[in-house]
Amino acid sequence: MGIREVIRNLDWSYLIKLVFSIVPALVCIIVHEISHSFVAYKLGDRTSEMQGRLSLNPLRHIDPIGLLMLAVFRFGWAKPVSVNMYNFKKPKRDMAITAFAGPLSNMLLAAFCLFLYGLLWKTLYTSSLGGTLLDLLQITAQLSVSLGVFNLIPIPPLDGSKVLFSLLPNRMYLRIMMYERFGVIFLMLILFSGVLSGPLYRITSAVYGSLFPIAIFAFKLV
Repeated sequence: MGIREVIRNLDWSYLIKLVFSIVPALVCIIVHEISHSFVAYKLGDRTSEMQGRLSLNPLRHIDPIGLLMLAVFRFGWAKPVSVNMYNFKKPKRDMAITAFAGPLSNMLLAAFCLFLYGLLWKTLYTSSLGGTLLDLLQITAQLSVSLGVFNLIPIPPLDGSKVLFSLLPNRMYLRIMMYERFGVIFLMLILFSGVLSGPLYRITSAVYGSLFPIAIFAFKLV
């Protein structure tokens, strides 16, 4: 089979859908990671800023497997932002704030995308290009909610663990953080077992549904 036949037989609809997932996924990941870096920087830790993580360059933030998971399965992760909690005035509290900044930024991004979706609907929905832009806004909102919800799971190294563990006594907190890297193995086992798929889908759908009235509100403004 020649190259032309291969190209002709490709499922272009699937490839287009994949692109439509990857581009919004990159936006969600960049916003998420920059938020971590920015908040850490403002709270006194310049580690991530010196490593170039306060950047719009997606190559500085993406984890290839995490990006693929987000694009295909709607749940994924990015390259962890390096934070030295001992640069904070209140290490446990500020670490929790830095961690929570990522998921919070995703919820705000989703709200912003839905606002634009409703605001631009009447103008764009009749054209092919406009419909594509509306689809991208909606997909970005959905993926952003998914990324935010997923990262709130209290399993290291996800953000939710840093927020939850900040409530523990100092000695226990430091001991758990020392073994944080091993949480990745546990997390992957849980993900591939499918145990979390149902609960994550239901929570994500509920959060997205609670944000969608923003689009309706914006639609009525026009």
